Amino acid sequence: MSEKADVKSSRMQKGRKTINYLQKLKDEGTPIVQMCPGPRDQFWTMAAEMADVDICRLTVPGDGSDPEMQIKLAPYWIKCVRNAAKIIHINFYMQTPTYASKEAAVANGALYIYLTELSSVMFKADSLLPMGITNETLKYMTDNYLVVFGHIGALSGWQTSCQGGYKRLGQTAESAMEVFKMGYEYQENGMMAMTIELTPIEVTNAIAKKLRVPVISIAAGGAADGCEMVDFDTFGMMPKLASHAKVYGEFFPFAVEAYMNWAEDVREHNYPEDKHGYHMDAAELEKFMNALEKF
Repeated sequence: MSEKADVKSSRMQKGRKTINYLQKLKDEGTPIVQMCPGPRDQFWTMAAEMADVDICRLTVPGDGSDPEMQIKLAPYWIKCVRNAAKIIHINFYMQTPTYASKEAAVANGALYIYLTELSSVMFKADSLLPMGITNETLKYMTDNYLVVFGHIGALSGWQTSCQGGYKRLGQTAESAMEVFKMGYEYQENGMMAMTIELTPIEVTNAIAKKLRVPVISIAAGGAADGCEMVDFDTFGMMPKLASHAKVYGEFFPFAVEAYMNWAEDVREHNYPEDKHGYHMDAAELEKFMNALEKF
């Protein structure tokens, strides 16, 4: 890697990384790069786009305690992130209540992918991620021209309990076939890409090779058709490094040092300097000071 990356502002380009673009990467054997902005911040996504990352798996800010507010915020948040990053493929993580029925899934999916704030394709998501979706609902969504991504292997969120917790899957031939069949059924019902999580390296790669659509590995070891890592892991922001993660930049030491240097400058009267502001016209200043004194 060069010492200084050659980055370009997304505002200088017009293309969008569509599902067709991602499929072409798979067909050519070019690894797909997917990020998930842990802090869920549009500027992290902008930075990822400037580094030519392909996909952003976008979630709405919140800790899950107020899903109604997260649902209401979703169109606005998609707009904020898309406004910052014009090219990267935004794969939007749908809140579970938004696809509780197939009708709700299409209504909400259309809002996120076509009508976001409002009727402007500039501010839309490119695809949807309804975690643990049924094939019936999936088929209804794809029949209504929505681009849907899926997730196989270990599920996260409310679906985790049905698997006995967040754990490794596909460690036996029977379990591995169950993971594959889920992915295959998703593919045949119109799903256009998917992530695979916590499966053995061999299973991850074999499933990616067998399926037609892009399969992106997260915490699954194998290269598959590409990989995802959450920003909390990429930037070493977790108390303990996960086994699947690799730290590429220490965010907290950098941020703490920057804050300490800034705070020290403020306290030592080294910031702001004269160059950080501007001066009033001398005659107007004199009038102002006289008026102030008489007030």
